[in-house]
Amino acid sequence: MKQVAVIFGGYSPEHSISLESAHAVITHLDRSRYAVLPIGINREGRWFYYAGEAGKIADGTWQGDAQCFPAVLCPDRGQAAVYVQKPEGVQRLTADAVFPVLHGRFGEDGTVQGLIALAGLPLVGCGVLASALCMDKDRAHKLVKEAGIAVPRGVCLHSKTEAPQAEKLGREIGYPLFVKPLRAGSSFGIRRVKSETQLTAALQEAFLYDQSVIVEEAIEGFEVGCAIMGRERLTVGEVDEIETHGDLFDFTEKYTLKNSAIHVPARLSAADRERVQHTAKTIYRALDCAGFARVDMFFTPRGRIVFNEVNTIPGFTEHSRFPGMMRAAGLDFGAMLTQLVEEASVQ
Repeated sequence: MKQVAVIFGGYSPEHSISLESAHAVITHLDRSRYAVLPIGINREGRWFYYAGEAGKIADGTWQGDAQCFPAVLCPDRGQAAVYVQKPEGVQRLTADAVFPVLHGRFGEDGTVQGLIALAGLPLVGCGVLASALCMDKDRAHKLVKEAGIAVPRGVCLHSKTEAPQAEKLGREIGYPLFVKPLRAGSSFGIRRVKSETQLTAALQEAFLYDQSVIVEEAIEGFEVGCAIMGRERLTVGEVDEIETHGDLFDFTEKYTLKNSAIHVPARLSAADRERVQHTAKTIYRALDCAGFARVDMFFTPRGRIVFNEVNTIPGFTEHSRFPGMMRAAGLDFGAMLTQLVEEASVQ
């Protein structure tokens, strides 16, 4: 039976979302095939091995449990394992695969993937390069543009003193504009700016989440997504569509859908959905993705497909977009997880 280390939590604003995703993964992995080693990272960045009830992961009470012990993933290839500090001494737990279910910085940006690569352990999901590239919206846009895919016009700011560049962009292409932290997820720090008078406040908020900020044009139309799994041979999910009734599909809307809806399949013709899937595969390859990722794009009223971003560790609850797209393509949650673990590889 394979031992799968599932890493959850993380030193990130998206900590709580990771707990929900990890709970779904842990409770749906095929226990006839896999034993799970739950590894939690708290909000301060400390690592623990958690051997208690899985339900406490979802509600955030796992860390206070008596079955929670300090732990570390050793990067020494000769001693690669999870080392757990218990009252009776140090316990060594081997892992046949490591599945990071972490969202945002210090989890989805190549940092944890680098540790796993140093250890020489099979990784579920994208490696160091793809994770870092996809987290960096500016560099991802540049590479995808080189691959022949349309991207929004924008400018990357590396300090607040560069705000005049954003003002210039607004004068050149007009408003609204989107202001986004360069490396952040779940729509944290993102604002839709309708005029120059709103720009300074939006930039100040975005800089709270990252040292760099991207300002880009608003693309007319709606957002579509495509879930992809695999390395050499790709499994492509059904295309979904986000229907919004506000200015922004923000954190609240993503996880409550109070004023929004997700349509699977997207309300497009079969030919247009196929175009979206083809574009998503091109983007996936251009950014060196492997394992799995969700590719997000815009579909304009004239049928133009414009790249938005790639999430290398998208939400993994049963109701999240990635599992929903795979389910619509005929792959249920448990079978999807099995395929992901079986395709894990050493980076």
